[in-house]
Amino acid sequence: MRKILVILGGGRARGNTAQLAEAFAEGAREAGHQAEIVSLLKYQVNGCLGCNACRYGKPCVQKDDFSRLVPKILEADLIAFASPLYFWTISSKLKAFIERFYCLAEEDPDPLLGRYEKYPVKDSVLLMSSADNFFWTFEQAESYYQFAVVNYIGFRDRGRLLAGGCGSTNGKPGIQETDHLKQAFEFGKNVYHEERPQPEI
Repeated sequence: MRKILVILGGGRARGNTAQLAEAFAEGAREAGHQAEIVSLLKYQVNGCLGCNACRYGKPCVQKDDFSRLVPKILEADLIAFASPLYFWTISSKLKAFIERFYCLAEEDPDPLLGRYEKYPVKDSVLLMSSADNFFWTFEQAESYYQFAVVNYIGFRDRGRLLAGGCGSTNGKPGIQETDHLKQAFEFGKNVYHEERPQPEI
């Protein structure tokens, strides 16, 4: 049994991304894992200020909700980053959440791949929805996830579900008319179905 933390980075409360995240979590629970969804619509998480207080052993100067989420992050085996596509990348809420990982870093005397510090090692997945469905629709979002979360922080990517073509941005959620919810359920159910060695970062 694995502990899975799904971070829902905005969107509408019952929108396409929320439904995608819930389907993934339901699949994970079906496989016997513990899955919790945390919506950043309900938690105030500001972007990092770069003040470096955490680098001197001091608590973050920002009195928002990120400190409440740190225990959940540290306890999780896998973090699912779920976001609607906003301006061709992840939402600002999710990006702010990722920026705050800075306070979780420890000094790394032998950094790899340009990393100046080391972070808790977790598995991760990316879940996204969008109205558009061009071949390049998720290119910027995937690039940020790969560079910041996988390459730099060092999380082990276990897959991505990029749900394009989910209806108009001005209309009701259209993800129910696609196969994406079924795919998300199966993704969550099988994310640990076959344990495979992960490349060292």
